[in-house]
Amino acid sequence: MALETQRFWLTFDGESSRKPLIHQMSKTFDVVFNIRNASVTPTIGIIALELEGDREVIKKAVVWLENNGVQVEPVEINTIEG
Repeated sequence: MALETQRFWLTFDGESSRKPLIHQMSKTFDVVFNIRNASVTPTIGIIALELEGDREVIKKAVVWLENNGVQVEPVEINTIEG
């Protein structure tokens, strides 16, 4: 199993912004997460999240996040590092 790293912008709003979804995702799926950047208010959160793991497991984790009300978009590396 080859590990890879993928980065995403996560947008949380409404009910999803008050739940520990990243923690729950990491307990449910065999992925390591790294928060690279975040802007969170009481009503919305935008997080740049790096996930490391097997490609198929990362895909399942992304679907799980989306099913829990999180908007997930892939991101280019330079937009986080800059």
